[in-house]
Amino acid sequence: MEIKIPETPGRQSFSAGAGEALGQSERFLEFQERLSRVAPVERPVLLIGERGTGKELAASRLHYLSRRWQGPFVTLNCATLAPTLIEAELFGHEKGAFTGAEHRRKGRFEAADNGTLFLDEIGTIPLEGQEKILRVVEYGSFERVGGSAPVEVDVRIIGATNADLAAMAARGTFKPDLLDRLSFEVLFLPPLRLREEDILLLANHFAGRMAFELGRPTLPAFSDRAAQALETHNWPGNVRELKNVVERAVYRAESEVIDAIDFDPFRSPFALIQTKPVAAVAGTAAAPDEPQPLTLRPAVEQLELRLLRRALEEGRFNQRKAAGLLGLSYDQLRGLLRKYRGRL
Repeated sequence: MEIKIPETPGRQSFSAGAGEALGQSERFLEFQERLSRVAPVERPVLLIGERGTGKELAASRLHYLSRRWQGPFVTLNCATLAPTLIEAELFGHEKGAFTGAEHRRKGRFEAADNGTLFLDEIGTIPLEGQEKILRVVEYGSFERVGGSAPVEVDVRIIGATNADLAAMAARGTFKPDLLDRLSFEVLFLPPLRLREEDILLLANHFAGRMAFELGRPTLPAFSDRAAQALETHNWPGNVRELKNVVERAVYRAESEVIDAIDFDPFRSPFALIQTKPVAAVAGTAAAPDEPQPLTLRPAVEQLELRLLRRALEEGRFNQRKAAGLLGLSYDQLRGLLRKYRGRL
């Protein structure tokens, strides 16, 4: 069963299949257009984006839109390997190259021959490994660890990171020559907080899939309050965080309408329980409450939160109406909602 999300009339959107590359916002569509344009060009590409923005999905799309789509698409998360193991993983090794190397083993470059090699977290590769990658990019050949015979390959490299590679190159922790070779095109994945039009689209998609997984007969719907909470959250974990939050909300919901959104599952339900002082429990007189410090900022924040909640409720969670009730512009209200995300 495939759950389809209706598209906005007159707008192009990308539907989600096996992955979650779904969106109709301007920033998302602009990114996909740039990706589609460079995909058939036989040059390396760097994908820069925060965690959870879908860098591997973008790399997969680059591969399958290229002329190499029938070849292998090989991935490696470089951050998961110790620096001493990355070279053997990338280039393979000969028998006896090191303790435990009982057989010759091909590396990821050989596995990706005539296809695409996706190197996630490419900034974590040590300088020695970067030197060998540079040789592959320039000459199409390398030697296995413990070997001297050249191995020729035809591989397109796609790198991904959330690090500032240019700054790393300036500090000497990333080879400038390799950065020059890999940066034929640099694509920046837009964070979810700048894709406001996509948040509910993605949320409905994830909610429908979770309901199907749980065997529920109907699609869930978000209340106005829940939708407003989703749209104003800052999403530091981006699409991955959104998927987790929505799936948890569907799983916990006791009806078809989802009203409660829990952005922080680590928040203890016991944190707000107040216990009596030991002296009072023992029947003795407790010390009088000490005067609270007089600080302006917390008091102002509490007042702003109360007024925001009241305006949103009176405006039935219509943000433009709420802004009018508060005497604010729409952009000013959005700034306050971002400031107090997760606290409304």
